[in-house]
Amino acid sequence: MASPSLSSSSIIMLAVITYLLGAFTGSSDAQLTTNFYSNSCPQLFFTVRLVVENATQVEPRMGASLLRLFFHDCFVNGCDASVLLDDTSNFTGEKSAVPNNNSLRGFDVIDQIKTAVENACPRVVSCADILAIAARDSVVLLGGPTWNVKLGRRDAKTASLSDANSHLPPPTLNLTSLISNFQNHGLNSTDLVALSGAHTIGLARCTSFRTHIYNESNIDTSFAQTRQSSCPSTSGSGDNNLAPLDFQTPTAFDNNYFKNLVNQKGLLHSDQQLFSGDSTNALVQTYSTNPNMFNTDFMTAMIKMGDISPLTGSNGEIRVNCRKIN
Repeated sequence: MASPSLSSSSIIMLAVITYLLGAFTGSSDAQLTTNFYSNSCPQLFFTVRLVVENATQVEPRMGASLLRLFFHDCFVNGCDASVLLDDTSNFTGEKSAVPNNNSLRGFDVIDQIKTAVENACPRVVSCADILAIAARDSVVLLGGPTWNVKLGRRDAKTASLSDANSHLPPPTLNLTSLISNFQNHGLNSTDLVALSGAHTIGLARCTSFRTHIYNESNIDTSFAQTRQSSCPSTSGSGDNNLAPLDFQTPTAFDNNYFKNLVNQKGLLHSDQQLFSGDSTNALVQTYSTNPNMFNTDFMTAMIKMGDISPLTGSNGEIRVNCRKIN
């Protein structure tokens, strides 16, 4: 017997119900969208950009710090703003993890953005989405490409110190381990090389590159000697002394990072590994001469990274204060 046909009104009602189930039950099918706050917070992008622009004008390095915050958030159980949570007497967050402690910065800028956004649209925009927008704006303000940021994430109510210690790739990894680490997050070797290009801005601590400049052969001798002048060989001495990841243009988002790798002037062991490995060498060389291709692949990789395990629908919450659970 033929099944009864549905009226057009019934079909529309089913479509609405399906949408609501996806949007409000935390379904894994719920999608991030670029217009998520178009109606609920139309001034969001202007508000975020204003704070980021001021912060990077005061200190251009802040752009790299905000970009790094987003990376360190997404690589630990997804882009859920867990990295922003402060430790309390009964809660341990991710800030004291080895890759984050005395290294991550920019939390005060995120606080400023959140305050401004809350004034404009109370309890509407997640801290996770603020991180994503701030990362994009930082790249643009330092001369890099722009892209449409996908939004709709919610904020985690938990954090994991152990996962932060194990999921974030240290600067000592070889190429095989780097590729494996990124694959574990759904990112391929092209994404690895493109995202590593973020090191065209920012600074690194002596403790992160000491072994590379003293004990390895795949580094330009004069470059190593220059870096040694401010990074003593003895552990514990000058650990927090800083050096630019891209010694040519450390506050400009460009492709000089890749030119440095070709000339064996990568500051980190993990950076120089990208040029040393057969599977990534060609891409490094291509980016060093083709900034447009780098920009395109970087945008693609940033969008992919922003899609890592977001909390949506009824999962998570919209934090009023990014540093603590509601």
